[in-house]
Amino acid sequence: MTAVPEIRCERLYDSASGPGYRVLVDRLWPRGVKKTAFEHAEWCRDVAPSGDLRRAFHSGGMDFETFAEHYRQELTDSAAPGELLDRFEAAPQRILVLLYGAKDDEHNHAQVLAERLRELAQER
Repeated sequence: MTAVPEIRCERLYDSASGPGYRVLVDRLWPRGVKKTAFEHAEWCRDVAPSGDLRRAFHSGGMDFETFAEHYRQELTDSAAPGELLDRFEAAPQRILVLLYGAKDDEHNHAQVLAERLRELAQER
């Protein structure tokens, strides 16, 4: 079992470029952000919620707890979170920064993803 990495969630629009392996974890490219001016290690759409789940949550069709439950299942069924951890572990940085565009800092998919990545890291 390896040590659980430090994983931070930062709102893309509030985040200054800083130390860490910075990964955009939104399915859609954030509005108003130029790809050439944005400093990040990768854009990992595969760990974002499915389009249907994202639309259901953002339309108000489901509360955060229901969304998080469905999203956790998507992450469990996918190899993408483990692959992201593999790429991070091969990088020289020791902090994983999950960047997201949502306005709500507490109720967003990056928080759920961070929890799943910590679980996966503990299992290794």
